[in-house]
Amino acid sequence: MNGAGNRRRRHPRRAGIPRVADRRASSPLRTLAPALTLAALPLGACAAGQDSAGQPAEALTLTVLAAASLTDVLEPIADGFEGDHPGVDVELSFAASSTVVQQINEGAGADVVALAGESSLEPLADEHRHGDVMNFATNQLEIAVPVDNPGAVESLDDLTQDGLTVVACAEQVPCGQAAATLLERQDITVQIASYEPDVRATLIKVELGEADAGLVYRTDVAAAADRVRGVAIPEGRNVVNHYPAVAVSEQELAQSFVDHLLSDTSQRTLTDAGFGAAPTDP
Repeated sequence: MNGAGNRRRRHPRRAGIPRVADRRASSPLRTLAPALTLAALPLGACAAGQDSAGQPAEALTLTVLAAASLTDVLEPIADGFEGDHPGVDVELSFAASSTVVQQINEGAGADVVALAGESSLEPLADEHRHGDVMNFATNQLEIAVPVDNPGAVESLDDLTQDGLTVVACAEQVPCGQAAATLLERQDITVQIASYEPDVRATLIKVELGEADAGLVYRTDVAAAADRVRGVAIPEGRNVVNHYPAVAVSEQELAQSFVDHLLSDTSQRTLTDAGFGAAPTDP
């Protein structure tokens, strides 16, 4: 059994299962550890960590594929779920939301997806939807700059300066869509030096001093702590992204994990990390 706070188990990749990038806040890209087949055992039928004969039971594995911007916050949420469900091992893997959906459609084994931006869920095939879609958080954009702020960026309008190296997420991923919408609504023309595969890759460019500014989520700036500075975008000018989650397997615990994202404890964890609370409308 993997209790709360322990290192999450990694399992060998089965042949024929596509790979999905797995990112942690302090680790390079890794490949997705695929879902093990989950035994259909009612958890209340036996003691925690034991089968009906009183022998140690193999942990059930629940695989959650999530947006890169959830890298830091889903770990404690998963720990809480494991604490509430003894004998359950939650495997987390992170990538751009568009990559997560593509891999599910191509047959990657998983039980839950948690994505950034409602539009990113639209390509998910109906055959992979096994529950109601729940919006469990919101997020907004912020400008990340190096600590010494060499480009003297103090506002959104400063991104139009000549000679400034600005990076953003690729437009097919939610943070890139949000950035494009923001600049279009504000009628601001910014020369983007490079489009990165996800929000964490965009942030790293700024952390390494390879960019003067990057359009990322405010939660990513908060997670980077003193490695970057944040330049706030006023609420009235910003773009809000909703974060949807849905079960993508028939495993009963998949829906339980989606529900867990809306629990008071999970919502506190999300808001403490800078996310907005779950929207009241579905």
